[in-house]
Amino acid sequence: MQNNELNVTVIKGGPLKVEGDCKITNQSGETIKEGEKIFLCRCGQSSNKPFCDGAHKNVEFDQ
Repeated sequence: MQNNELNVTVIKGGPLKVEGDCKITNQSGETIKEGEKIFLCRCGQSSNKPFCDGAHKNVEFDQ
């Protein structure tokens, strides 16, 4: 993957995997997470939204 490339993968039954030069900011523009790989919740059950905490395993999320 090139430095400026961002790749988003939908993991079946799990989160969105975002890879590349990632930076997540809040409404105020403050950075809340940076990294090369970030997992974002799709099931809506995470207690750490917008990030995945594995809750999809407990609710049998299969999309």
